[in-house]
Amino acid sequence: MKELLTISQLQISLQEGPRQRDLLQDIHVDIGQEETVALVGGSGGGKTSLGLAILRLLPSAMKVTKGEILFLGQDLLTLDRAQMQNIRGKEISMIFQEPLSAFNPVFRIGDQIAEVLEAHTDGPRSKTQDKMCALLDMVEIPEPRRIAGSYPHQLSAGLRQRAMIAQALAASPKLIIADEPIASLDVSIQAQILNLFEELKEKFNLTYLFISHDLRVIEYISDRVIVMYLGKIMEIAQSRDLYKHPIHPYTEALLSAIPVICTQTKKKRIILKGEIPGLTKLPSGCVFNTRCIYARQKCIDEVPGLTKRDGRSFACHYPL
Repeated sequence: MKELLTISQLQISLQEGPRQRDLLQDIHVDIGQEETVALVGGSGGGKTSLGLAILRLLPSAMKVTKGEILFLGQDLLTLDRAQMQNIRGKEISMIFQEPLSAFNPVFRIGDQIAEVLEAHTDGPRSKTQDKMCALLDMVEIPEPRRIAGSYPHQLSAGLRQRAMIAQALAASPKLIIADEPIASLDVSIQAQILNLFEELKEKFNLTYLFISHDLRVIEYISDRVIVMYLGKIMEIAQSRDLYKHPIHPYTEALLSAIPVICTQTKKKRIILKGEIPGLTKLPSGCVFNTRCIYARQKCIDEVPGLTKRDGRSFACHYPL
């Protein structure tokens, strides 16, 4: 499988006055063409920051202080503003968690999609409206011309999310970063949007970086899973392998929290001790050692590197 995106030794830091804190450390990620890679972990783990870093959309107080982000062999961190602007939307698109915040509230939905088409695609402007309506129809929005004339606040959450997917697809990107794209939706709508993601992937040979905290969603949609905790990668594995046998204790704890519908099925439930450390008070050694039920002295003394074994990677001195 040809690599589409390769992230190596990435470090993202937050500047707070004279102090600098590392939010993400030593991140290594490979995404192959037409692959769906899921990024999962608790809140504050750095998942969204990684997605924003790829598009160089980090807030001004945050910056990449080390590493490289290669997209088809080209380091995105070395591009000037105009070059990066040409990649956003055209080569890489992002779908945000809450479209009501992502869409401009004073412009109609159709105008915002048309803006992407005009910026990144060729052809006469007279055809833009037809293309825009075709995109809305493709994501199964009823009455696309009427919806195109609506403002974001006039649409339901499900329709707004479909419209954002249409906008992300407008310039036929190679990679779509989906940041918690169904978290704010009703469960029944979530299933429809997930099915839409799968259909569009097959139809357009798309590649996804899918960010979520919901392991049930990840299991359904992902080929590979990257588990993060406090800005560090804990484990990387094929989805089927990860759910069958997690290697890292943090992954095991996350999977144990998934509700089981069948009451006759007995499942080991792991309750993590303590509280999540603040980024200003990260523990020495493994960042998970203060909550890990298997932690030993070595976990406190030494930072575990990312070890590769049998097609998967893990950062643990005592893998399961």
